[in-house]
Amino acid sequence: MARIVEITDFGAPELDIYARLTENQLLNRADPENALFVAESPLVIGRALDGGCVPVSFLMEKKHAEGKGKELLLRCGEIPVFVAERDVISQLTGFHLTRGMLCAMRRPKLPSAAAICEKARRIAVLENVMNPTNIGAIFRSAAALNIDAVLLTAAGSDPLYRRAARVSMGTVFQVPWTYLPEDGSWQELLKELGFKTAAMALKEDSLSIEDPRLAAEKKLAIVLGTEGDGLAPSTISHCDYTVRIPMSHGVDSLNVAAASAVAFYELTK
Repeated sequence: MARIVEITDFGAPELDIYARLTENQLLNRADPENALFVAESPLVIGRALDGGCVPVSFLMEKKHAEGKGKELLLRCGEIPVFVAERDVISQLTGFHLTRGMLCAMRRPKLPSAAAICEKARRIAVLENVMNPTNIGAIFRSAAALNIDAVLLTAAGSDPLYRRAARVSMGTVFQVPWTYLPEDGSWQELLKELGFKTAAMALKEDSLSIEDPRLAAEKKLAIVLGTEGDGLAPSTISHCDYTVRIPMSHGVDSLNVAAASAVAFYELTK
């Protein structure tokens, strides 16, 4: 059974995870075995548990311990559950909780790119995508539109950031993902794995996303770039295809999350 602990001391070190540590501090690069993340909302927490993530503690509105959080708590064994009224929790954390609860969890060990791409047909590559909201939206589209895996460069935002996971509706725990090598060799790696690469970029020689050559590829990596600047020129030049989404009314491009949804839909048919 979970151990219910009513909050009486805002300074308790057990609450640092929720009130005082930044997400980068939780990431704990110096000690990755003890790295944590915080999941927000029953849906996200449930999908994290389904994905094998190990819970450390909960923070929730008092009413939820016997309400909508009860089934989650029954799955988590003897861990502390810090409870208080909504206004107290908002004062502690500095924000209103989505659906009234947070859960601190141990970060799972990430698989290798080769492992998650072994049987994949369509994957997404995110180069330096920085905005957690965009990361979350891309994962949600990836889950909905048959993307088999997502690979990210280390300079981009973390899919397990609280906001990214929440915006994804927990799909960051359903779609396999990992980070690419930091030495820039990832395009060679994808070629070794049998993938052709399609850079989403606005260039005069770009193929339309409807070009039948793209759909005919047995294994295709859809490469999306950072907000604003897009993909690096060297990345584009090393890709097998450069691809654009046809536009009208003078619009030159879409937000990376919107572009990902269009690309995933068209290229996974």
